[in-house]
Amino acid sequence: MKFWLGIALVLLAFAQSRATIFQRTFKRLHEEPPLPSNQNRADIVETLWIEQKLDHFDEAETRTWQMRYMLNDAVYQSGGPLFIYLGGEWEISSGRITGGHMYDMAKEHNGLLAYTEHRYYGQSKPLPDLSNENIKYLTVNQSLADLAHFITSIKATHEGLSESKVIIVGGSYSATMVTWFKKTYPDLVAGGWASSAPLFAKVNFVEYKEITGQSIELMGGSACYKRIENGIAEMEDMFATKRGGEVKALLKLCEPFDVSSDLDIWTLFSEISDIFAGVVQTHNAGQIEGVCQQIMAGSSDLIGVASYLLDEFAESGGKCYDLSYDGITGVLLDTNYNGNIMRQWIFQTCNEYGWYQTSGSADQPFGTKFPVTYYTTMCADLYGSKYSNEFITNQVSTTNAYYGGLSPGVENVYLTHGQLDPWRAMGIQDADQATILPEYAHCKDFNSISSSDSAEMKASKERIAELVREWVK
Repeated sequence: MKFWLGIALVLLAFAQSRATIFQRTFKRLHEEPPLPSNQNRADIVETLWIEQKLDHFDEAETRTWQMRYMLNDAVYQSGGPLFIYLGGEWEISSGRITGGHMYDMAKEHNGLLAYTEHRYYGQSKPLPDLSNENIKYLTVNQSLADLAHFITSIKATHEGLSESKVIIVGGSYSATMVTWFKKTYPDLVAGGWASSAPLFAKVNFVEYKEITGQSIELMGGSACYKRIENGIAEMEDMFATKRGGEVKALLKLCEPFDVSSDLDIWTLFSEISDIFAGVVQTHNAGQIEGVCQQIMAGSSDLIGVASYLLDEFAESGGKCYDLSYDGITGVLLDTNYNGNIMRQWIFQTCNEYGWYQTSGSADQPFGTKFPVTYYTTMCADLYGSKYSNEFITNQVSTTNAYYGGLSPGVENVYLTHGQLDPWRAMGIQDADQATILPEYAHCKDFNSISSSDSAEMKASKERIAELVREWVK
């Protein structure tokens, strides 16, 4: 009996360890930027903790919590600058500060390397769970205040740092933080490097899926774009003509999926578009092309798209795939810290940014069935009825008014974007203010300078190195 119980527990643990399709896709779109490939394995990285206030802006709130950070002093000499990589909506890991271009710049200047973890992500847990009452302290201004406290504390307590210049680096949301920190606390840092930073908050972010489509067409060809467009349009038409059951069977959707429910249909098509976005946003040489080859190998538009999706779905295991609205909200209503960061990040979008990557534009191949209403409905269902369209819109306007949107008015921040990256639409793309890297995707410029870099990539890395030399003088 004990033997069979043990087997059952192992199988249960295995089932629970297999992330849902929603979790896998989301993690791909929100994971830690790719770690530098050239690692200095001998370096010893310390994992440390610093006490932070739960609420930096309420004198009456006295609760505190422990924020995790990592330090690497292998190339540090007393008096050298402090280089901090900012954690975003992911769990921090030591490989971020043991290699790559930031490491090389720290080595040149005998700098101390640090990596800070964002509140509510990874092991940095201000409160015991993620209930609506507890998650309200997850805001960017609280996180920037955490960073300000970290910088002032470490400079005061770490040997030889008191007069040191500080350089901050980030990718994606943490690049947004680099820019906004320099605006909010300009005297605490000498300069920053922001790779793939969205700076303009927007509820109906139609440009994201437009650029996803453009990048597929650019790298995979117009035939691939048309096949995706036609295959998805055919699925939509089947739902519209009472043939939704055929789509359900074709994609092996589990029984809870209701072919007549808008919320279920929106969930399905949102997820399909996000799977393609994951290919584009994380693109390395040959990646988009490989997916297009697979899709073009199908006997028809519908079969080509469906067979690719089924291969993706299969990664999560199971005989059928739950892509219902209840399926996704079931994951998101779990208020435990379980390694899945969807509840935290979606709260931030509902409360501060919007950035809903909707089907609101005809200039993309993913159909019409993931409108902004889908995402705002989810906000209210997850975090409370106050998250109405009007409330979310007001919060987003407040964010732009406070941080300046596409005119943040900061000095000494170097901005880079990959041409293929759908997030660049919410960033500064003016050539006088930012560097666009042709045929690169999201956060792809953190490796050391190498012979595999394009001319534009090499020039960009040399430019930030030159700027850092000026900033740390």
